[in-house]
Amino acid sequence: MRKLYHHILSPVCRKVRIALAEKGLQCDLVSEDLGSKRQSFLEINPSGDIPVLIETDGKTIPEHSVICEYLEEAYPEPSLLGTEIWQRVEIRRLTRWFDEKFAREVTSGLLIEKVIKSLRCAGAPNSVTIRSSKAFLREHLQYLEWLIVRRKWLAGEIFSYADIAAAAELSVIDYLGDVPWDKFPDAKDWYMRIKSRPSFRNLLQDRQTGIIPPPYYSELDF
Repeated sequence: MRKLYHHILSPVCRKVRIALAEKGLQCDLVSEDLGSKRQSFLEINPSGDIPVLIETDGKTIPEHSVICEYLEEAYPEPSLLGTEIWQRVEIRRLTRWFDEKFAREVTSGLLIEKVIKSLRCAGAPNSVTIRSSKAFLREHLQYLEWLIVRRKWLAGEIFSYADIAAAAELSVIDYLGDVPWDKFPDAKDWYMRIKSRPSFRNLLQDRQTGIIPPPYYSELDF
């Protein structure tokens, strides 16, 4: 059985889990702390970063974008990267947007202030960082709505890594109760479609000890 070293509130780990499920690939989940540098894990991935996928033959694939590219090559159906070159360009562009820009401007600050500090007893959350992250979140949601009113899915006609990356990031923010869905109805409708996919439902059952999500978090229709 393949294994995935992950953390339930890591967006990039969630992205890989969704991709695996979309391709019908089962795996055992091995939990790692955020920022953990366990010696036994460092022997698997010297960088200490998650996620890490251990394939059924024992091969190790680190780093979420590398894992997703590997999955496309090793298990091409269904394709999450498209078949046409410009389709792939747009999917990669938007995937990187959410993996990097959204994560840097929104998710990172909220996770540090509302989760990591709490788990490590590292003091009170920084309200300035939280306000800044929420302001950036609104800007990103505006862009997401601009995309979705023009397309069936974020990057075009097919459900792709762009949707997976965006949903993975937003699902973590939603766990913290910080997504103003009522102000962004088109984004909410898109996210409801994501929540209804079988590949997404296991994520909605995850719970971080000491941090309770809002009641609507796991409801498919909010």
